[in-house]
Amino acid sequence: MDIPLTTAAPPAALAADRRLALLRQLERRLLWLSSWIIHTANHVRPSSDGLKVGGHQASCASVISIMAALYFEILRPQDRVAVKPHAGPVLHAINYLLGRLPRERLTTLRQFGGLQSYPSRVKDGPEVDYSTGSVGLGVALTSFAALMEDYVRLHGLGRADIPPGRQIAVAGDAELDEGNIYEALLEGWKHDVRNVWWIIDYNRQSLDSVMPDRLFGRYEGLFRDMGWNVVTLKYGRKLEAAFARDGGEALRRWIDDCPNSLYSALTFQGGAAWRQAALADLGRSRGVRALIDPLADDELGELMTNLGGHDIETVIEALRAAEADGDQPTCFIAYTIKGMGLPFAGHKDNHAGLMTKEQMQAFRSLMRIREGHELDAFEGLDVPEEELRGFLENVPFARPLAPEGRRLSAPIIAVPAALPMPRTAGRRMSTQSGFGDILAEIGRGQGAFKELAERIVTTSPDVTVSTNLGPWVNRRGVFDRHTRNDVFRDAKLASAQRWGMSPSGQHIELGIAEQNLFLLLAAAGLEHTLTGARLLPIGTVYDPFVNRGLDALIYACYQDARFLLVSTPSGITLAPEGGQHQSVNTPLIGMSADRLAAYEPAHVDEVPILLRHAFEHMQKPDGSSVWLRLSTRALAQPERALDPASVIGGAHWVAAPAEGGRIAIAYQGPVVPEAEAAFAELRAEEPGAGLLAVTSPDRLHAGWLAATRARRAGDRAARSHVERILAPLAPDAALVTVLDGHPAAHAWLGAVRGQRVVPLGVDRFGQSGDIPDLYREYGLDADAILDACAQALLE
Repeated sequence: MDIPLTTAAPPAALAADRRLALLRQLERRLLWLSSWIIHTANHVRPSSDGLKVGGHQASCASVISIMAALYFEILRPQDRVAVKPHAGPVLHAINYLLGRLPRERLTTLRQFGGLQSYPSRVKDGPEVDYSTGSVGLGVALTSFAALMEDYVRLHGLGRADIPPGRQIAVAGDAELDEGNIYEALLEGWKHDVRNVWWIIDYNRQSLDSVMPDRLFGRYEGLFRDMGWNVVTLKYGRKLEAAFARDGGEALRRWIDDCPNSLYSALTFQGGAAWRQAALADLGRSRGVRALIDPLADDELGELMTNLGGHDIETVIEALRAAEADGDQPTCFIAYTIKGMGLPFAGHKDNHAGLMTKEQMQAFRSLMRIREGHELDAFEGLDVPEEELRGFLENVPFARPLAPEGRRLSAPIIAVPAALPMPRTAGRRMSTQSGFGDILAEIGRGQGAFKELAERIVTTSPDVTVSTNLGPWVNRRGVFDRHTRNDVFRDAKLASAQRWGMSPSGQHIELGIAEQNLFLLLAAAGLEHTLTGARLLPIGTVYDPFVNRGLDALIYACYQDARFLLVSTPSGITLAPEGGQHQSVNTPLIGMSADRLAAYEPAHVDEVPILLRHAFEHMQKPDGSSVWLRLSTRALAQPERALDPASVIGGAHWVAAPAEGGRIAIAYQGPVVPEAEAAFAELRAEEPGAGLLAVTSPDRLHAGWLAATRARRAGDRAARSHVERILAPLAPDAALVTVLDGHPAAHAWLGAVRGQRVVPLGVDRFGQSGDIPDLYREYGLDADAILDACAQALLE
């Protein structure tokens, strides 16, 4: 089905003046609906616990004209928008007017099961393109989404019926305080990112204060330095007309020089205060007096607050001009007033301010809203309902994106029954090198691996080679919008890396900023729903530096993006590197992060099982992203047959205990040699002991919680993998657990069957040294494990 989506031009039959008149009516309606949605949550809907529900009426008000211009005039169906968190109610009101949100949902803001506090892809539905709420991350995500849309287009993976769209962020100016914004800007410059608009709602107020004066000049310089076009929408048409008259230039300079704090205060005080302040400074100017004196106080207040971001004609004109300029990334700095049109407009404390019931009654009268008709679509407007409905049915954004709606779907990529297994016989290997070998073999793209290889896209923040992605990149190339030769290769200079860059490359090389890594993984992991192209994204990073990008990682998972994270090397096993390159808490992050299944294989033969599982799990409707925590420690590799279900489930017996056994050692990750050495001595004294390989405390714990919930719900037969695994041991048996990470990742195991646990691990910052020295110091060596076994058996 071909859908003509390439133009957003308004129907010629409707005159421009009439369109503007209708748009201004819709602005008025959005102001009321967004305010009433929040008012309902706080004053109409009963609170069961007495807590303040909250909302941001002022933040909604400042962005009304921008949102109306976008959704009712400019946007095409294929465009995607990240709406500033506090403008969620405006987005909901727009979707209601477009017929995409049921009326009754408007009464559920911040209610359990209702509309979320901030726009959420998962919880609010398909009309939300990007979740916002983690400040600044939604803005930065649009840049990486534009990069991935280019990737999909240049690889020929997109749907023929859906042309590329523009990635747009409507951002609060306080979001520009977030460092991730500027990391994303720099990365976007490196990759020549196109087709991005950031529209800054520059109301000059943050949560606690008024923004510093002239900050916009700094913003403008930063964006221009990164290759962006910058458009400033400072004044509306009324003020521009006044500036063109005699005395207008003096008035312009006076407003330009007015401190943000004073401008906000005068806005709140109204026309009389504006008159007094202007005349005190400009009263001797006949031209200025001629501009001001004929105006009533209300008229003067309206003139002095006629900023560009509240003049919908100015906004539309600027956006149309940017469309005509092509695909250059553009930042619009739209001057607005926080709370515009509401009784606390301009007040520095209005961020979380709510209209009182009395103020709402006055606002109701001003808006001509009858009791009981608050949510009627076109209540209080001066235009016939039929005309407004007809207008909305014909705005470009109202056209369907695809038969399935705005949330697209993509076919599942078949994963071969088994992935390549590296040759391990007689070799010492690390799980990191095993991962690299497997991916490199897939990268040949031969036979059953052809389609799988074509859909994998890798990325890394300047650690591609040191995380063993080099062979994959040599085979698949580096992605770039432009073909760039490998100078070393052309000059026939010896190098292990053959990194030609071209639009067909499948690796995206990033600078060393982990927030960017996770935002790119988020964008790539949403492509099947955004462009209908199924990608299998893989990102590699040093395990300790997951913490650097943790906010963006959680944000990506919150949106249900699907990707594989490979973090390596991990733990104090990276011994000589010292504490700042070693990790302690990442196993706990893996256990606590929602929509992220975390694993840590110890031997290479577990890696292809988990890698295959990841490729399948990432594509399942009820699946999630997957995290593999790997190590650089080379270990002797066993020859054995594994049960894939147990490896995926989180644990398998290396040496099963005798029925009723009194003790077992459970290890995770690269501490295998120490666990095996301790187990050999233990079993000489305790023949019924067992040795358990834990591949995922996260999956074990999640399965156990699910089983306990099922039993509480009445399914008494429900049992988890960890319950079945531990069942051969005596009820009062002891478990000695050991991992190169925080011991709390295993300490909970004793709660499964009431068994005693002595958890060994690392709970302090590491230091430089050799592995034997560090393992001895931190209690991970064979002697420490045996001491723990003795303690457990004696207790």
